[in-house]
Amino acid sequence: IVMFGRLKKHPLFIKLLINSYAPYLGAGVRVTDVDMSAGRVRVEMPLTRINRNYVGVHFGGSLYAMVDPFFMLILINQLGEDYIVWDKAASIDFIAPGRGRVHTIMQISPDEVALIRQLASSSQPIYRTYPVEILAEDGKLIAKVEKVLYIRKKR
Repeated sequence: IVMFGRLKKHPLFIKLLINSYAPYLGAGVRVTDVDMSAGRVRVEMPLTRINRNYVGVHFGGSLYAMVDPFFMLILINQLGEDYIVWDKAASIDFIAPGRGRVHTIMQISPDEVALIRQLASSSQPIYRTYPVEILAEDGKLIAKVEKVLYIRKKR
């Protein structure tokens, strides 16, 4: 059990686990870099016939799926078992059509983790909002996503 605990935090295991998740396989979403100890995940997705919408660009649900669980996963890893972390809300603003490979990097800084620990010390729920941009290969902004997380220290 101790070995599995260490293994489930290993970057290659995390990538394998997430990249083999059926909805991500179907959409073509791939985690290309993960460092939970640094609180960072990079995700990309090519445009394929499977994730293309009626007008030939990235399906909005697939764009959102690229970022869906990662802030929660980062914080669960960063904060540890003494905290509850849940996705609370999200919004997405589609800026431009995604016509090729898109990518994003999600990161939570050590300063933010320290602030969360301080704010949650009373065991009262706190809510934190994390913005992230989805970019085309040339750096063009495709979509902006905001994720709101519910965080509470366990009683």
